[in-house]
Amino acid sequence: MPQRLADRRPDVPVSRLIADMVPPPRFDAVRFETYRADPAVPSQAAAVEVARAFAASVGSTAGRTRGWLRRRASSPASAPAVTGLYFDGGFGVGKTHLLASLWHAAELPAEQKLFCTFVELTNLAGALGFAPAVSALSAHRLVCVDEFELDDPGDTVLVSTMLGRLAEQGVRLAATSNTLPDQLGEGRFAAADFLREIQRLADRFQVVRVEGEDYRHRGLPRAPDPVADAVVTSSATGDDVTLDDFDALTAHLATVHPSRYGPLLDGVRRVHVRGVRTVDDQATALRLVVLADRLYDLDVPVVAGGVALDRLFTPELLAGGYRKKYVRAISRLTALSRDGAASAG
Repeated sequence: MPQRLADRRPDVPVSRLIADMVPPPRFDAVRFETYRADPAVPSQAAAVEVARAFAASVGSTAGRTRGWLRRRASSPASAPAVTGLYFDGGFGVGKTHLLASLWHAAELPAEQKLFCTFVELTNLAGALGFAPAVSALSAHRLVCVDEFELDDPGDTVLVSTMLGRLAEQGVRLAATSNTLPDQLGEGRFAAADFLREIQRLADRFQVVRVEGEDYRHRGLPRAPDPVADAVVTSSATGDDVTLDDFDALTAHLATVHPSRYGPLLDGVRRVHVRGVRTVDDQATALRLVVLADRLYDLDVPVVAGGVALDRLFTPELLAGGYRKKYVRAISRLTALSRDGAASAG
């Protein structure tokens, strides 16, 4: 009898929150040399070179001095120092690959560099408290934040203040997002009310634009069609395979903090879901986005029955402020469903 994700309630100790902040399995072996830059898109190769130089500077003697972070005499006193790189571009252009490669290339002891998602960063502040979280992060010389996004005013102020404190401690920063830093929060809350915080956050990064098409589908056949629920059930064999009904799974996700979606998948080799339907509730949709990200990071294939995964979200949701998140989730789930079809036979 296969397990159900809906029966799992992971208890994650605080010590694991930081211990797990390394590149996930899918990106553990990536390097700059394995990045497949599209020859037709010059910005991709250019981004690799900028990232290489930044990684080298992090491990250099100059990178160890606090003086690098001091404002130039000609800079306005109110302007924050630029402390890192910000990879901006559409989904599937290899930004996470570049970020993980930067982490691997930085010549620092593993305990001095950290790789996490944005939700893991905010959860750490919630679990430890703001000051202890800053103290824990400032012990690192490099902090890489994937899927950078500001979804509410509280996170805007929290992250802006946290990065400011880390910059003062000499921490170098690198991040990825589908949204330029001065547009974070746009379309999701009253960003104008928090313009100062957002702008100060933007000023801390050198923006590196990465253009191109989604490599997950470049030159590949279309995603497999959804399979019958009976086939989803019959192919869910093995102790490390899970089988859930879609509605039960989404209801369970509402009771688990998104930062625990990774531990929710501990020991899981493949996920099977019956009765996938189109979602019109934003809260449910955003939880599915986080689950899709963790499935992708952990390289867990998906076998799904019901509606096609490109119909997972309603047109209204896809036209809203979280469009880029939803499109990224569809892209990643499509790739994982292709893997699921192959691994399940």
